[in-house]
Amino acid sequence: MYDYLIVGAGLYGAVFAHEAVKRGKKVLVIDKRPHIAGNVYTKQIEGIHVHEYGAHIFHTNDRRVWEYVNQFATFNRFTNSPVANYKGELYSLPFNMYTFNRMWGVTTPGQAAAIIEQQRKEAGITNPQNLEEQAISLVGTDIYEKLIKGYTEKQWGRPCRELPAFIIKRLPVRLTFDNNYFNALYQGIPIGGYTKLVENMLQGAEIKLDVDYLQDRKKYDAMAQQVVYTGAIDAFFEYCYGALEYRSVRFDTQILDMPNFQGNAAVNYTDAETPYTRIIEHKWFEFGKDANGADLPKTVISKEFSTQWKMGDEPYYPVNDEKNGKLYERYRTLADDEEKVHIGGRLGEYKYYDMDAVIASALGACEKVFS
Repeated sequence: MYDYLIVGAGLYGAVFAHEAVKRGKKVLVIDKRPHIAGNVYTKQIEGIHVHEYGAHIFHTNDRRVWEYVNQFATFNRFTNSPVANYKGELYSLPFNMYTFNRMWGVTTPGQAAAIIEQQRKEAGITNPQNLEEQAISLVGTDIYEKLIKGYTEKQWGRPCRELPAFIIKRLPVRLTFDNNYFNALYQGIPIGGYTKLVENMLQGAEIKLDVDYLQDRKKYDAMAQQVVYTGAIDAFFEYCYGALEYRSVRFDTQILDMPNFQGNAAVNYTDAETPYTRIIEHKWFEFGKDANGADLPKTVISKEFSTQWKMGDEPYYPVNDEKNGKLYERYRTLADDEEKVHIGGRLGEYKYYDMDAVIASALGACEKVFS
């Protein structure tokens, strides 16, 4: 008999497992995948830590969370400075003075602000009602048409006019030459990869992989006093109210016999015609070096294709519109009535969580459970 059965060996489950083990609890962690670390799993290929489920850059303003993860890994000084490729034209992301200079030839913040304001007035938008209107009100029509529209519609599979405005509100827009995408005090990639970080978090817990909890729930529930479930909340309740919607991602990962493919960790392809949304070159998350600081002769790239989610696919991005929000609340009511099971995490809470928010949520749950 275990004190806790934790379903899912991702960040949320790993935090909960660490906190339970620290308090002398007997913990079993199971995962349906053949590996730990969930979507932050990194696999070493040609000496490169490849982000198997898309790029993950740790960033936070939460000092408590930053100090927490630094117990389990040392982080490098990686700064996220993606590049946008629009039909061969390269632009700096986030939108800053380099972007505005490339787009309009302006050299001062005042000139850039004047063009944005002019285009906002010409569009006649005063109270943005959707993503398109919100984007134009932030950066004008030129940048919207070249750097936002195509990329966003590929990512979400629907016109920008049908997407809620809040999706774009977190997009950084700066009248400076600051190329750091995140407004975060702390940022980096764990040296040795995320899998090693999660492995360190899970020390002291028993781990079983290739186990599908939902296929044999009664058996596993009987093995523990309490269950922490980090899978999809609608799947837990057997889709009794219907399925929540997601967007999924397909990756085309290639090993290339060259030292440098694109010169940057992330390049976004913002035109509508290119079928993928971006290319990740994984070696640049660690400056192109191996563990001994030597240059790596090969490189690994991943092309990301945004796809419509269907049952059986990996859910990535929740579609947080009004319809899905109401459906989630119905499931949340059921979850709150569970006496033995705590449901949390990205899929359990149906939220597009950054990693630090997942960890903060798990720590908050631990405080309630172990207080």
